[in-house]
Amino acid sequence: MTGPQELTALVEGYLDELALTPELGELAGPIRYALAGGGKRIRPVLCLATGEALGREPEELLPAGAAIELVHNFSLVHDDLPSLDDDELRRGRASTWAQFDEATAVLAGDALLAEAFRLALSYPTPFVGRELVQATLGMIGGQHADTKALGYSLEEIHRLKTGRLFYASIACALWVAELAEADQKPWRDFADELGMLFQVVDDILDGDGYVLSHGEEGARRLADEAAERAQARLASIDADTSVLEEIVAGLATRTA
Repeated sequence: MTGPQELTALVEGYLDELALTPELGELAGPIRYALAGGGKRIRPVLCLATGEALGREPEELLPAGAAIELVHNFSLVHDDLPSLDDDELRRGRASTWAQFDEATAVLAGDALLAEAFRLALSYPTPFVGRELVQATLGMIGGQHADTKALGYSLEEIHRLKTGRLFYASIACALWVAELAEADQKPWRDFADELGMLFQVVDDILDGDGYVLSHGEEGARRLADEAAERAQARLASIDADTSVLEEIVAGLATRTA
């Protein structure tokens, strides 16, 4: 099995060499700037690891994993805009709109989203694309609920805003691996735990969200419980999930 670091290197190499649609012209520069922002690539790595656990070569999962990462970066580019979070910095450097301009960032985000669907639709089955569409719509709905204070609970917002794309990281791999729909439930149950785990640990590191609502000890307890549930879900799957187990352990204990 391929370890998380090797999978990350595969993803980075694929993104570095990704051929963008020629019609985008000079917008390719801002798009690549957004993609090169130093993210952890956790979502595509989960996708590749799931596919390999199901007997596929990681390279087969690269278009799907990259599509998920492009959607994630689309959301970051748009979240940073003055009309939303108004952040001039992203991962220690100028956000896309601050580096270029607001109109360019809007268009770069649009292009990232369209390129993501182009990659997802490169598979013979349409279900990879459909899975990604549903995840993206849920993520956007969660962002809207968060910005407009629509009365959603913190967990409801994060299950949409964060959880849907983590869920798709596993679900897209199931379709690429051609796993029968009747056999997908244990994998989807596992996928359902990932967003909560990631978000609670993120809040612990940032000192907000669940830390404000549950206290630091309470938030840590939520993270530990989510990690335990995720590991239990993996234990019920009849496959070599050792790399996924390692990734879950890393998510639970990460410090950045």
